[in-house]
Amino acid sequence: MALNTIDAKMLSKMFLAGAKNLEYKKEWINELNVFPVPDGDTGTNMTMTIMSAAKEVAAMDDPDMMSLSKAISSGSLRGARGNSGVILSQLLRGFTKVIRDYEQIDIPILTVAIEKAVETAYKAVMKPKEGTILTVAKGASDKAKELNENGCEDLSMYLDEIIKHAEYVLSQTPEMLPVLKQAGVVDSGGQGLIQVLKGAYDAFLGKELDLTIKSEGTSSVSSKLPESGTTFEEVDIKFGYCTEFIIMLNRPFNIKTEMDFKAYLESIGDSIVVVADDDIVKVHVHTNDPGMAIQKALKYGALSNMKIDNMRLEHHEKVIKMAEKEAENESLPVQEDTPRKEVGFITVSVGSGMDEIFKSLGVDYIIAGGQTMNPSTEDMVNAIEKVNADTIFILPNNKNIILAANQAQYLVEDKNIVVIPTKTVAQGITAIINYVPDMDIAENESVMNEEITHVKTGEVTYAVRDTHIDDKEIKQGDFMGIGDNGILSVGQDMDEVVLSMVDEMMDEDRELISIYYGEEITEEQAETIRDRISEKYDSCDVELQYGGQPIYYYIVSAE
Repeated sequence: MALNTIDAKMLSKMFLAGAKNLEYKKEWINELNVFPVPDGDTGTNMTMTIMSAAKEVAAMDDPDMMSLSKAISSGSLRGARGNSGVILSQLLRGFTKVIRDYEQIDIPILTVAIEKAVETAYKAVMKPKEGTILTVAKGASDKAKELNENGCEDLSMYLDEIIKHAEYVLSQTPEMLPVLKQAGVVDSGGQGLIQVLKGAYDAFLGKELDLTIKSEGTSSVSSKLPESGTTFEEVDIKFGYCTEFIIMLNRPFNIKTEMDFKAYLESIGDSIVVVADDDIVKVHVHTNDPGMAIQKALKYGALSNMKIDNMRLEHHEKVIKMAEKEAENESLPVQEDTPRKEVGFITVSVGSGMDEIFKSLGVDYIIAGGQTMNPSTEDMVNAIEKVNADTIFILPNNKNIILAANQAQYLVEDKNIVVIPTKTVAQGITAIINYVPDMDIAENESVMNEEITHVKTGEVTYAVRDTHIDDKEIKQGDFMGIGDNGILSVGQDMDEVVLSMVDEMMDEDRELISIYYGEEITEEQAETIRDRISEKYDSCDVELQYGGQPIYYYIVSAE
């Protein structure tokens, strides 16, 4: 018999199934990052956000709609990481605001709840951008409203049509954001939302699903490092090899052939992408036996651009590296037993050198994080509790952490929290340098916000895939200089990429260039770069400091 209403028990299953499906697909979603950098993290952030709530839901024996709604809302709010995670938490928050008042939810109630979810998420973002997860959510809401107004009474059809339309909107995101089109990807946050909806729909249909949620590691991140162990454990990876290749076709590849090939890949793996384009087919699959995928593909033509990565090994190495960093980078002492003061500072930092710089500038508490590991809202709240001050300035130092900091500000009531929206560590350093104890809080906030706008930042890393973006052809393994608004330089010689990046950053107003070199760069290499920059820009002061940051060889600021 078809279900036309959803009770708390069914909704609980649907939510857990959505969370699990997102978890299964997180690495694939990470790879949709626009910039081909080695730290795409949308899938990870969204997974950690929803899993924070899923652990609370899984621990409930017989929830009613009110208690279930509270678990979903509070769990996701506290666990929110990165912009995509915060937006997902706000979607869930808005949705549960409506459904919590009902024992059974039907199509009219669901329609209102979905609309409230979108409204809440849009309000949480200061400058909403179309072509993102927000657009996909809005598309789902518009379809829900249309179906409800047309008198749809079949809940299964209602959910199916919403997902199909959301997928269509997702497919159009490259037309809304040119940067997506250039990179050849759809919006990663929108894809994450689709996977949550698909998993939930599978549970509604009664499919046999593994809804087991690990209970260990449910607490937020430690004061030293975001606790990402549950994200990077080998057991979380169902299929261990990320396999990519291009088939150069020697036989027709029509729709039926494509569907048959996809069906075969689904039988041996997941996170499948098959894109046919004239006489070539691009293939991506996560599997435990890459040879089977390759052998099948050879039936259609010769292969090129083959790439196989052991994801379990990569994650294992990442866990070890994070553990080593936790041992090395001691956080500042807990402030609970110190006398209460008027103003305190919390900053997000990555790298032992960066930590020391912030400590020397008077930061009270350091949350280790950054691109590869965005701290959660709960990490922010926990840090705030440790700083014994009436007013606390938070420096997120990453554009993907600002929303989580703002969300923490909303959750804390007994202290005045001021978030300075620093997008880079260089901006964070400038912000705290410009704090003046003799000025009041509002004046300092204004000055700090003004001063960070004068800081240009460039970061040098390497490309993990071929792509075309910002009118630049990028090959896997190339070095890239990434500025505040896009890629500034690309090449195979790291020093030349750094110098070209600085050239793009400079103008006649710049007086100070600061260079922070990463953990993989020697002091001698860094001094060579400093000397070459000093020679070219002899009217500027050029400072060199050890940052110790991973992944990014150099971080350079000009102000």
